[in-house]
Amino acid sequence: MIQLNKLNGDTFTLNATLIEQVQSLPDTTITLINGKKILVKNSFEEVVRLTTLFYKEIGLQQLQLYKQVGEEDE
Repeated sequence: MIQLNKLNGDTFTLNATLIEQVQSLPDTTITLINGKKILVKNSFEEVVRLTTLFYKEIGLQQLQLYKQVGEEDE
């Protein structure tokens, strides 16, 4: 889970595994895998950093690394 700030300043926690994409439009827009869009005050870079840290914390970062290595061998 990552902690983010809505545009009105309220803090909320998001399950980062539900993130499909992050865009800077210029507000940072997070699109979830169900199609829902969330606008946040956090910068694009901060959302990516927090998501990456969360993935490392739960072990998903290593799974992605292994997948990339496996794809190169094919």
